[in-house]
Amino acid sequence: MYQIRSYMRRQGHMFPAQKRALAELWQDYGITVEGELTPDALFGRHAPLHLEIGFGMGDALLEMAGSHPENDYLGIEVHLPGVGRLLQRLQQREITNVRIDRRDAIEVLKYLPTQSLAGVYLFFPDPWSKKRHQKRRLVQAAFIEQLRQVLKPGGLFHATTDWDDYARHMLSVIESTDGFVNRAGPGNFHPRPEARPLTQFERRGLQQGHEVRDLIYQRI
Repeated sequence: MYQIRSYMRRQGHMFPAQKRALAELWQDYGITVEGELTPDALFGRHAPLHLEIGFGMGDALLEMAGSHPENDYLGIEVHLPGVGRLLQRLQQREITNVRIDRRDAIEVLKYLPTQSLAGVYLFFPDPWSKKRHQKRRLVQAAFIEQLRQVLKPGGLFHATTDWDDYARHMLSVIESTDGFVNRAGPGNFHPRPEARPLTQFERRGLQQGHEVRDLIYQRI
């Protein structure tokens, strides 16, 4: 059986400032514990916990955390340049309600307590566009079942993609899974929420004429 991963194996170039941030700031923001995660212990308080899977260069996560200091945010990213860049910017803006995990999301979800998340965000995941690779797409029935377990009733799963085939794939998978209701109505994509940060990745895609699809589902 093929084991789904939440990422493609690749590492980009790290600038000296990103390397320095990773070396100096990881102890403040990084998760080093193995096994079950205890959100209150990670953040030193009890607050609504939100998760972004694959935060890339950290644009959306930074804006969400900065705009909502009443929430806590866990970001998952395996690619070091993005981690280093986010660490830099968190320090510059003195944002303290973020923790970063560099493990694969499938593993992290196993270690989160049941019904511990208020929201999960999956912005522009790898579409694995070639047909022979589509089995590698993260959004599959087993992944959605993992989300159902860790999301609180009323919690939201928000996914976006600029790849139409993947958008329809996600729609089909989630609509076929028990435990979620489509906030836009059965079979519909959601209008772009104003609150969703516009990242550099999305801005480039829009300039190239890509249509971005949003899917928002509520755990019931």
